[in-house]
Amino acid sequence: MDVPLELSAYTRVLRLASTPSWEEFSQISKIAGAGILLIGLLGFLIFLVMEGLTGF
Repeated sequence: MDVPLELSAYTRVLRLASTPSWEEFSQISKIAGAGILLIGLLGFLIFLVMEGLTGF
């Protein structure tokens, strides 16, 4: 395990990283929120179908 090599790789990544602008953050938040809602809706639809099938 070469510690100085790993530390230099980490510092290089931190130097390249930057905080997103408000527009980038807003767009990422909207996309993530839409994905969460889509997965939740899909799960709810599966729940309704399973309840309908087992309700007979």
